[in-house]
Amino acid sequence: MTTIGLIGSGSIGSTVARLAVTAGYDVVLSNSRAPETLAELAAELGPKARASTPTGAAEAGDLVVVTIPLRAYRSVPVQPLAGKIVLDTNNYYPQRDGQIAELDDESTTNSELLQAHLPDSKVVKIFNNIYFKHLLSLARPAQAADRSSLAIAGDDAGAKATVTAFLDDLGYDTVDAGPLAEGWRFQRDTAAYGGVYFGPGGAGGDAGVPVDAATLRAALAAARRYADASPS
Repeated sequence: MTTIGLIGSGSIGSTVARLAVTAGYDVVLSNSRAPETLAELAAELGPKARASTPTGAAEAGDLVVVTIPLRAYRSVPVQPLAGKIVLDTNNYYPQRDGQIAELDDESTTNSELLQAHLPDSKVVKIFNNIYFKHLLSLARPAQAADRSSLAIAGDDAGAKATVTAFLDDLGYDTVDAGPLAEGWRFQRDTAAYGGVYFGPGGAGGDAGVPVDAATLRAALAAARRYADASPS
């Protein structure tokens, strides 16, 4: 069975770990501190979970989820991830991450920054536009009428197919937004960002509202670059 490595085990990381364990995957957790700080979470998740360092998670994972503050992306170990599929959940918040010029001028995107740092890996943008409580509550079995879709973006077709299968196991359908360069369509302040799962006026609350593929595609198509969306 595929092992999921997690570099970062906060709200999104721990939620992905829970869904993965439920789907039968082994998970290796890590954070920026030490494995022992994750002992309680690993114990809660059960025998299919263990804690390690970021390098250990990178080495052990067949699929590796990077879910850390964007400002720390250069801390992600490079060599252990060579040739591997890396799932990027990073979001850019200048008030937390500091100003990043190439994101401010839109000459690149969040996930393209990570891809440049990991030149021999296959980065797929995923999970960054959904609230962690919704990610847990909206998971549904295959063929469920109210199954939600999540957007992905990536440059490698095989990697995206693998991630699509992984999402299916976790309880989600997939909408392919295109290459990493199109990942801006579900970055912060776009129509497809997390608010779509809250529903109109935030009516879905912590439970969220199901978002089908057609709704998500429409939100992606409605996206505008920050500069284009700013008032004149």
